[in-house]
Amino acid sequence: MADTLVIYYSRKGENYAGGAVRSLAKGNTEIVAEYIAEITGADLFEVETVKTYSADYTKCTEEAKAELQADARPELKAYLDNLDAYENIVVAGPCWWGTYPMAVFTLLDRLDFDCKTVLPVMTHEGSGLAEAAKALKKHCHGAMVGPGLAIRGSEVEQAKPQIERWARQNRL
Repeated sequence: MADTLVIYYSRKGENYAGGAVRSLAKGNTEIVAEYIAEITGADLFEVETVKTYSADYTKCTEEAKAELQADARPELKAYLDNLDAYENIVVAGPCWWGTYPMAVFTLLDRLDFDCKTVLPVMTHEGSGLAEAAKALKKHCHGAMVGPGLAIRGSEVEQAKPQIERWARQNRL
């Protein structure tokens, strides 16, 4: 078993990338999570909601904003029981209104991060890491939050060298 776990949420289908709404067969964050796993040997855990978001990009952004405003915790299809086997946890997601999708917090709030290193990763189209590190400090009690990585969604296919450098710098 790896000593690193990548917890990620990703949206396929309609996404905003490169200045336009496009349909993606695989979500940008999923691609980044898979690169991290390939480079580091990390295990992957995908956060999936029971209720699906709208397939329409604009409607999905409205749903995401409503969840953020309500501080919602959407129900997930599966949960992790613990993080005992891992030293490093990468939390990856798209930037939705300046932070992770609320479903990510549904999972994080249930886990004990004591003595773990948590690293934020965010895909975006101009927001960078936004409030990712701040959110992890709030939701990953007991963790040390390390340096994050922001990848422009429209550039994920070319991001492997950037991810390799970040992984090396963080000894993953």
